[in-house]
Amino acid sequence: MSKTTYTNFDLFDGKSNEIKKSAWLVVDDETGKIDQVGTGNAPSADKQVDLKGKYVMPGMVNCHTHICMDPTAGDGGTGANVVEATVHAVQHLHDLLKSGVTYIRECGSTFDIDIELNELRKQGVLKKVPEILPSGRPYSMTGGHGDFPNFGHLVDSPDEMRKAVRTGLKKGTMAVKVMATGGVMTPGDFMADPQLSVEEMKVAADEAHHKGRIIAAHAEGNPGIMNAIKAGVDSIEHGFYVNDEEIDLMLKQGTYLTPTLVADWAIPEYGEGKMPDWEIKKAADALDDLYKNIIHAWKRGVPITLGTDAGTPFNDFTMTPVEFELMVEQGATNFDSLETSYNSAKLMKIDKEYGTLEPNKYADFLVLDNDPLADVKAVQQADKAVYKKGVQVY
Repeated sequence: MSKTTYTNFDLFDGKSNEIKKSAWLVVDDETGKIDQVGTGNAPSADKQVDLKGKYVMPGMVNCHTHICMDPTAGDGGTGANVVEATVHAVQHLHDLLKSGVTYIRECGSTFDIDIELNELRKQGVLKKVPEILPSGRPYSMTGGHGDFPNFGHLVDSPDEMRKAVRTGLKKGTMAVKVMATGGVMTPGDFMADPQLSVEEMKVAADEAHHKGRIIAAHAEGNPGIMNAIKAGVDSIEHGFYVNDEEIDLMLKQGTYLTPTLVADWAIPEYGEGKMPDWEIKKAADALDDLYKNIIHAWKRGVPITLGTDAGTPFNDFTMTPVEFELMVEQGATNFDSLETSYNSAKLMKIDKEYGTLEPNKYADFLVLDNDPLADVKAVQQADKAVYKKGVQVY
Protein backbone atom coordinates (compact mmCIF):
# COMPACT_ATOMS: atom_id res chain seq x y z
CA MET A 1 0.00 0.00 0.00
CA SER A 2 1.78 3.13 -1.21
CA LYS A 3 1.76 6.43 0.65
CA THR A 4 2.73 9.99 -0.21
CA THR A 5 4.18 12.41 2.32
CA TYR A 6 3.66 16.15 1.76
CA THR A 7 6.29 18.25 3.53
CA ASN A 8 7.57 21.78 4.04
CA PHE A 9 4.37 23.80 4.47
CA ASP A 10 2.49 25.73 7.13
CA LEU A 11 -0.89 24.21 7.95
CA PHE A 12 -4.32 25.63 8.73
CA ASP A 13 -6.23 22.45 9.48
CA GLY A 14 -9.69 24.07 9.32
CA LYS A 15 -10.45 23.37 12.96
CA SER A 16 -7.87 25.22 15.09
CA ASN A 17 -7.31 28.97 15.09
CA GLU A 18 -3.59 28.58 14.46
CA ILE A 19 -1.03 27.96 11.77
CA LYS A 20 1.07 24.87 12.40
CA LYS A 21 4.59 25.57 11.20
CA SER A 22 6.82 23.09 9.35
CA ALA A 23 3.92 20.69 8.90
CA TRP A 24 3.62 17.43 7.01
CA LEU A 25 0.87 15.00 6.15
CA VAL A 26 0.90 11.42 4.92
CA VAL A 27 -1.77 10.32 2.43
CA ASP A 28 -2.78 6.76 1.63
CA ASP A 29 -2.61 6.71 -2.17
CA GLU A 30 -5.24 3.98 -2.46
CA THR A 31 -7.97 5.59 -0.37
CA GLY A 32 -7.00 9.25 -0.76
CA LYS A 33 -7.33 9.65 3.01
CA ILE A 34 -4.92 11.25 5.44
CA ASP A 35 -2.94 8.69 7.41
CA GLN A 36 -0.99 11.05 9.68
CA VAL A 37 -0.52 14.80 10.24
CA GLY A 38 2.29 16.38 12.18
CA THR A 39 5.04 18.97 12.45
CA GLY A 40 8.81 18.74 12.49
CA ASN A 41 10.55 15.71 10.97
CA ALA A 42 8.31 13.92 8.51
CA PRO A 43 8.14 10.12 8.33
CA SER A 44 9.49 8.38 5.23
CA ALA A 45 7.06 7.31 2.52
CA ASP A 46 7.01 5.82 -0.96
CA LYS A 47 6.73 9.30 -2.44
CA GLN A 48 7.51 12.71 -1.01
CA VAL A 49 6.22 16.09 -2.26
CA ASP A 50 7.87 19.33 -1.16
CA LEU A 51 5.30 22.17 -0.96
CA LYS A 52 8.08 24.75 -0.75
CA GLY A 53 7.11 26.66 2.36
CA LYS A 54 3.56 27.51 1.22
CA TYR A 55 0.31 27.40 3.19
CA VAL A 56 -2.12 24.48 3.17
CA MET A 57 -5.80 24.64 4.13
CA PRO A 58 -8.83 22.36 3.58
CA GLY A 59 -10.78 22.51 0.34
CA MET A 60 -13.85 24.69 0.69
CA VAL A 61 -17.31 23.19 1.23
CA ASN A 62 -19.92 25.40 -0.48
CA CYS A 63 -23.38 24.38 0.69
CA HIS A 64 -25.44 26.58 -1.64
CA THR A 65 -24.87 26.47 -5.41
CA HIS A 66 -26.97 26.44 -8.59
CA ILE A 67 -24.71 24.86 -11.17
CA CYS A 68 -27.24 25.00 -14.04
CA MET A 69 -27.73 28.75 -13.79
CA ASP A 70 -25.94 31.36 -15.89
CA PRO A 71 -24.57 34.24 -13.78
CA THR A 72 -24.19 36.40 -16.91
CA ALA A 73 -27.97 36.36 -17.50
CA GLY A 74 -30.31 38.63 -15.55
CA ASP A 75 -32.76 35.77 -15.03
CA GLY A 76 -30.02 33.32 -14.12
CA GLY A 77 -30.46 31.53 -17.44
CA THR A 78 -33.55 29.77 -16.15
CA GLY A 79 -34.93 29.44 -19.67
CA ALA A 80 -32.08 27.25 -20.92
CA ASN A 81 -32.86 23.91 -22.53
CA VAL A 82 -31.50 20.68 -21.07
CA VAL A 83 -28.41 20.56 -23.31
CA GLU A 84 -27.45 24.18 -22.66
CA ALA A 85 -28.06 23.82 -18.93
CA THR A 86 -25.94 20.67 -18.77
CA VAL A 87 -23.04 22.31 -20.60
CA HIS A 88 -23.22 25.23 -18.18
CA ALA A 89 -23.32 22.86 -15.20
CA VAL A 90 -20.22 20.92 -16.22
CA GLN A 91 -18.23 24.09 -16.84
CA HIS A 92 -19.39 25.53 -13.53
CA LEU A 93 -18.32 22.41 -11.66
CA HIS A 94 -14.83 22.78 -13.15
CA ASP A 95 -14.79 26.47 -12.14
CA LEU A 96 -15.80 25.61 -8.59
CA LEU A 97 -13.05 23.06 -8.17
CA LYS A 98 -10.44 25.33 -9.73
CA SER A 99 -11.44 28.06 -7.25
CA GLY A 100 -10.83 25.64 -4.37
CA VAL A 101 -14.34 24.28 -3.70
CA THR A 102 -13.98 20.53 -3.26
CA TYR A 103 -17.54 19.68 -2.14
CA ILE A 104 -20.89 21.32 -2.92
CA ARG A 105 -24.48 21.01 -1.85
CA GLU A 106 -26.61 21.92 -4.83
CA CYS A 107 -29.75 23.89 -3.93
CA GLY A 108 -31.85 23.59 -7.06
CA SER A 109 -31.09 22.31 -10.57
CA THR A 110 -33.23 22.41 -13.69
CA PHE A 111 -34.15 19.01 -15.12
CA ASP A 112 -32.55 17.28 -12.06
CA ILE A 113 -29.23 17.67 -13.87
CA ASP A 114 -27.15 17.63 -10.68
CA ILE A 115 -28.44 14.14 -9.83
CA GLU A 116 -27.41 12.81 -13.22
CA LEU A 117 -24.01 14.53 -13.15
CA ASN A 118 -23.34 13.17 -9.69
CA GLU A 119 -23.89 9.64 -10.99
CA LEU A 120 -21.41 10.29 -13.80
CA ARG A 121 -18.94 11.66 -11.26
CA LYS A 122 -19.23 8.56 -9.11
CA GLN A 123 -18.71 6.36 -12.17
CA GLY A 124 -15.53 8.25 -13.03
CA VAL A 125 -16.94 9.55 -16.31
CA LEU A 126 -17.09 13.17 -15.12
CA LYS A 127 -13.67 14.22 -13.85
CA LYS A 128 -12.13 17.30 -12.22
CA VAL A 129 -15.29 18.29 -10.37
CA PRO A 130 -16.17 18.64 -6.67
CA GLU A 131 -18.08 16.02 -4.73
CA ILE A 132 -21.81 16.76 -5.06
CA LEU A 133 -24.71 16.52 -2.62
CA PRO A 134 -27.52 16.83 -5.18
CA SER A 135 -30.93 18.39 -4.63
CA GLY A 136 -32.64 17.95 -7.96
CA ARG A 137 -35.41 20.42 -8.59
CA PRO A 138 -36.54 22.55 -5.61
CA TYR A 139 -40.10 22.67 -4.26
CA SER A 140 -42.17 25.81 -4.73
CA MET A 141 -45.80 26.89 -4.71
CA THR A 142 -47.53 27.76 -7.96
CA GLY A 143 -46.55 31.32 -8.80
CA GLY A 144 -43.90 31.37 -6.11
CA HIS A 145 -40.16 31.83 -6.01
CA GLY A 146 -38.72 29.15 -8.24
CA ASP A 147 -41.76 28.84 -10.51
CA PHE A 148 -39.57 28.75 -13.62
CA PRO A 149 -39.90 26.28 -16.51
CA ASN A 150 -38.25 22.91 -15.73
CA PHE A 151 -36.99 24.21 -12.36
CA GLY A 152 -39.39 24.01 -9.43
CA HIS A 153 -41.68 21.14 -8.43
CA LEU A 154 -44.93 23.09 -8.02
CA VAL A 155 -46.89 21.93 -4.98
CA ASP A 156 -49.99 23.43 -3.41
CA SER A 157 -50.90 21.15 -0.51
CA PRO A 158 -49.20 18.85 2.01
CA ASP A 159 -50.26 15.80 -0.02
CA GLU A 160 -48.79 17.24 -3.22
CA MET A 161 -45.58 17.99 -1.33
CA ARG A 162 -45.35 14.46 0.06
CA LYS A 163 -45.73 12.93 -3.40
CA ALA A 164 -43.24 15.35 -4.99
CA VAL A 165 -40.56 14.90 -2.32
CA ARG A 166 -40.89 11.13 -2.36
CA THR A 167 -40.47 11.25 -6.14
CA GLY A 168 -37.39 13.44 -5.78
CA LEU A 169 -35.86 11.13 -3.19
CA LYS A 170 -36.51 8.17 -5.48
CA LYS A 171 -34.63 9.93 -8.29
CA GLY A 172 -31.62 10.60 -6.04
CA THR A 173 -32.20 13.82 -4.14
CA MET A 174 -29.82 13.99 -1.16
CA ALA A 175 -30.67 17.53 -0.02
CA VAL A 176 -34.26 18.75 -0.32
CA LYS A 177 -34.77 22.46 -1.06
CA VAL A 178 -38.07 24.27 -0.34
CA MET A 179 -39.10 27.86 -0.98
CA ALA A 180 -40.53 29.50 2.15
CA THR A 181 -40.61 33.11 0.87
CA GLY A 182 -40.37 35.23 -2.21
CA GLY A 183 -36.99 36.39 -3.40
CA VAL A 184 -34.92 38.70 -5.54
CA MET A 185 -35.01 36.93 -8.90
CA THR A 186 -38.75 36.33 -9.27
CA PRO A 187 -40.78 39.30 -10.54
CA GLY A 188 -43.99 39.93 -8.64
CA ASP A 189 -43.02 38.45 -5.30
CA PHE A 190 -41.04 39.88 -2.41
CA MET A 191 -38.78 38.70 0.40
CA ALA A 192 -41.55 39.33 2.94
CA ASP A 193 -44.05 37.14 1.07
CA PRO A 194 -44.65 33.87 2.93
CA GLN A 195 -45.08 31.10 0.38
CA LEU A 196 -45.05 27.39 1.21
CA SER A 197 -46.95 26.81 4.45
CA VAL A 198 -45.64 25.30 7.67
CA GLU A 199 -47.69 22.18 6.99
CA GLU A 200 -46.33 21.79 3.45
CA MET A 201 -42.73 22.25 4.55
CA LYS A 202 -43.14 19.98 7.57
CA VAL A 203 -44.18 17.17 5.24
CA ALA A 204 -41.03 17.80 3.18
CA ALA A 205 -38.86 17.84 6.30
CA ASP A 206 -40.40 14.62 7.61
CA GLU A 207 -39.91 12.80 4.32
CA ALA A 208 -36.31 14.02 4.00
CA HIS A 209 -35.47 13.04 7.57
CA HIS A 210 -37.11 9.62 7.22
CA LYS A 211 -34.51 8.92 4.54
CA GLY A 212 -31.64 10.43 6.53
CA ARG A 213 -31.45 13.38 4.14
CA ILE A 214 -31.24 17.08 4.93
CA ILE A 215 -33.58 19.92 3.99
CA ALA A 216 -32.92 23.60 3.30
CA ALA A 217 -35.39 26.46 3.05
CA HIS A 218 -35.00 29.55 0.90
CA ALA A 219 -36.28 32.04 3.48
CA GLU A 220 -35.48 35.75 3.27
CA GLY A 221 -38.22 37.59 5.18
CA ASN A 222 -40.76 37.22 7.94
CA PRO A 223 -42.91 35.29 8.68
CA GLY A 224 -41.51 32.81 6.15
CA ILE A 225 -38.26 32.31 8.10
CA MET A 226 -40.22 31.37 11.20
CA ASN A 227 -42.51 29.10 9.18
CA ALA A 228 -39.50 27.17 7.88
CA ILE A 229 -37.90 26.83 11.31
CA LYS A 230 -41.18 25.60 12.80
CA ALA A 231 -41.41 23.08 9.95
CA GLY A 232 -38.10 21.56 11.08
CA VAL A 233 -35.72 22.42 8.24
CA ASP A 234 -32.00 21.90 8.83
CA SER A 235 -30.89 25.22 7.38
CA ILE A 236 -32.25 28.65 6.57
CA GLU A 237 -30.84 29.96 3.30
CA HIS A 238 -30.27 33.74 3.03
CA GLY A 239 -32.17 34.73 6.19
CA PHE A 240 -31.99 38.44 5.38
CA TYR A 241 -34.49 39.48 8.03
CA VAL A 242 -33.88 36.85 10.71
CA ASN A 243 -34.98 38.21 14.10
CA ASP A 244 -34.42 37.35 17.75
CA GLU A 245 -37.55 35.22 18.09
CA GLU A 246 -36.41 33.13 15.11
CA ILE A 247 -32.83 33.02 16.41
CA ASP A 248 -34.11 31.67 19.75
CA LEU A 249 -35.81 28.77 17.98
CA MET A 250 -32.82 28.15 15.68
CA LEU A 251 -30.56 27.87 18.71
CA LYS A 252 -32.99 25.49 20.39
CA GLN A 253 -33.30 23.26 17.30
CA GLY A 254 -29.71 23.50 16.04
CA THR A 255 -30.75 25.15 12.76
CA TYR A 256 -27.93 26.39 10.51
CA LEU A 257 -27.92 29.71 8.63
CA THR A 258 -26.42 30.16 5.15
CA PRO A 259 -26.15 33.92 4.47
CA THR A 260 -25.02 33.93 0.80
CA LEU A 261 -23.76 37.48 1.30
CA VAL A 262 -21.95 37.56 -2.03
CA ALA A 263 -25.16 36.88 -3.95
CA ASP A 264 -26.88 40.01 -2.68
CA TRP A 265 -23.68 42.10 -2.82
CA ALA A 266 -22.96 41.22 -6.47
CA ILE A 267 -26.23 42.53 -7.94
CA PRO A 268 -25.87 46.23 -7.01
CA GLU A 269 -22.09 45.93 -7.40
CA TYR A 270 -22.17 44.77 -11.03
CA GLY A 271 -25.78 44.97 -12.26
CA GLU A 272 -26.29 48.63 -13.14
CA GLY A 273 -27.52 48.86 -16.73
CA LYS A 274 -27.32 45.08 -17.17
CA MET A 275 -30.48 43.89 -15.46
CA PRO A 276 -33.95 45.21 -14.53
CA ASP A 277 -34.05 48.13 -12.09
CA TRP A 278 -36.58 46.28 -9.92
CA GLU A 279 -34.14 43.42 -9.36
CA ILE A 280 -31.23 45.72 -8.48
CA LYS A 281 -33.44 47.70 -6.11
CA LYS A 282 -34.63 44.55 -4.30
CA ALA A 283 -31.04 43.48 -3.67
CA ALA A 284 -29.66 46.92 -2.79
CA ASP A 285 -32.49 47.70 -0.37
CA ALA A 286 -31.81 44.49 1.55
CA LEU A 287 -28.01 44.55 1.73
CA ASP A 288 -27.47 46.60 4.90
CA ASP A 289 -30.26 44.74 6.69
CA LEU A 290 -28.74 41.44 5.58
CA TYR A 291 -25.34 42.31 7.00
CA LYS A 292 -26.77 43.54 10.30
CA ASN A 293 -29.12 40.61 10.87
CA ILE A 294 -26.70 37.87 9.85
CA ILE A 295 -23.92 39.20 12.07
CA HIS A 296 -26.40 39.53 14.95
CA ALA A 297 -27.44 35.88 14.50
CA TRP A 298 -23.79 34.81 14.35
CA LYS A 299 -22.93 36.74 17.53
CA ARG A 300 -25.82 35.03 19.30
CA GLY A 301 -24.40 31.64 18.39
CA VAL A 302 -26.30 30.48 15.30
CA PRO A 303 -23.91 28.29 13.26
CA ILE A 304 -23.10 30.06 9.99
CA THR A 305 -22.27 28.00 6.91
CA LEU A 306 -20.39 28.79 3.71
CA GLY A 307 -22.75 29.11 0.76
CA THR A 308 -22.79 31.60 -2.08
CA ASP A 309 -25.92 30.99 -4.20
CA ALA A 310 -23.46 30.66 -7.10
CA GLY A 311 -25.17 31.06 -10.45
CA THR A 312 -27.31 34.05 -9.54
CA PRO A 313 -26.62 37.28 -11.46
CA PHE A 314 -22.92 38.32 -11.48
CA ASN A 315 -22.24 35.71 -8.81
CA ASP A 316 -20.03 33.34 -10.73
CA PHE A 317 -18.52 30.04 -9.71
CA THR A 318 -15.10 31.45 -8.75
CA MET A 319 -16.42 33.75 -6.02
CA THR A 320 -16.71 31.44 -3.02
CA PRO A 321 -13.64 32.97 -1.30
CA VAL A 322 -15.24 36.44 -1.52
CA GLU A 323 -17.86 35.26 1.00
CA PHE A 324 -15.07 35.04 3.60
CA GLU A 325 -13.97 38.60 2.85
CA LEU A 326 -17.53 39.97 3.23
CA MET A 327 -17.90 38.21 6.60
CA VAL A 328 -14.64 39.76 7.82
CA GLU A 329 -15.73 43.22 6.61
CA GLN A 330 -18.79 42.87 8.85
CA GLY A 331 -16.76 42.07 11.96
CA ALA A 332 -15.93 38.37 11.89
CA THR A 333 -12.32 37.30 12.41
CA ASN A 334 -10.47 35.54 9.62
CA PHE A 335 -10.81 32.25 11.51
CA ASP A 336 -14.54 32.78 12.13
CA SER A 337 -15.12 33.28 8.42
CA LEU A 338 -13.02 30.28 7.38
CA GLU A 339 -14.78 28.09 9.95
CA THR A 340 -18.03 28.50 8.01
CA SER A 341 -16.70 25.92 5.52
CA TYR A 342 -16.37 23.31 8.29
CA ASN A 343 -19.89 24.24 9.46
CA SER A 344 -21.10 23.44 5.94
CA ALA A 345 -19.54 20.00 6.24
CA LYS A 346 -21.32 19.49 9.56
CA LEU A 347 -24.67 20.60 8.13
CA MET A 348 -24.20 18.25 5.18
CA LYS A 349 -23.25 15.38 7.56
CA ILE A 350 -19.94 14.81 5.79
CA ASP A 351 -17.69 16.18 8.55
CA LYS A 352 -16.36 12.75 9.51
CA GLU A 353 -14.54 12.63 6.17
CA TYR A 354 -14.38 16.23 4.90
CA GLY A 355 -13.99 19.83 6.08
CA THR A 356 -10.76 19.60 8.09
CA LEU A 357 -7.34 18.06 7.53
CA GLU A 358 -7.11 15.30 10.12
CA PRO A 359 -6.32 11.56 10.08
CA ASN A 360 -8.95 9.37 8.40
CA LYS A 361 -10.35 12.30 6.42
CA TYR A 362 -9.92 12.81 2.68
CA ALA A 363 -6.88 14.79 1.56
CA ASP A 364 -8.81 17.59 -0.11
CA PHE A 365 -6.63 20.66 0.29
CA LEU A 366 -5.47 23.93 -1.21
CA VAL A 367 -1.92 25.26 -1.46
CA LEU A 368 -1.68 29.05 -1.08
CA ASP A 369 1.12 31.58 -1.30
CA ASN A 370 -0.06 33.52 1.78
CA ASP A 371 -1.45 32.85 5.24
CA PRO A 372 -5.29 32.75 5.21
CA LEU A 373 -5.50 33.35 8.97
CA ALA A 374 -3.50 36.57 8.56
CA ASP A 375 -5.46 37.74 5.49
CA VAL A 376 -8.54 35.84 4.38
CA LYS A 377 -8.15 37.26 0.87
CA ALA A 378 -5.25 34.80 0.47
CA VAL A 379 -7.88 32.20 -0.49
CA GLN A 380 -8.81 34.29 -3.55
CA GLN A 381 -5.48 33.43 -5.20
CA ALA A 382 -6.32 32.57 -8.81
CA ASP A 383 -3.51 30.08 -9.41
CA LYS A 384 -3.76 28.13 -6.15
CA ALA A 385 -2.99 24.41 -6.30
CA VAL A 386 -6.04 22.22 -5.62
CA TYR A 387 -5.78 18.61 -4.40
CA LYS A 388 -8.59 16.04 -4.32
CA LYS A 389 -7.92 12.87 -2.32
CA GLY A 390 -4.22 13.58 -2.42
CA VAL A 391 -4.04 14.14 -6.18
CA GLN A 392 -3.39 17.56 -7.66
CA VAL A 393 -6.28 18.43 -10.00
CA TYR A 394 -5.42 22.11 -10.61
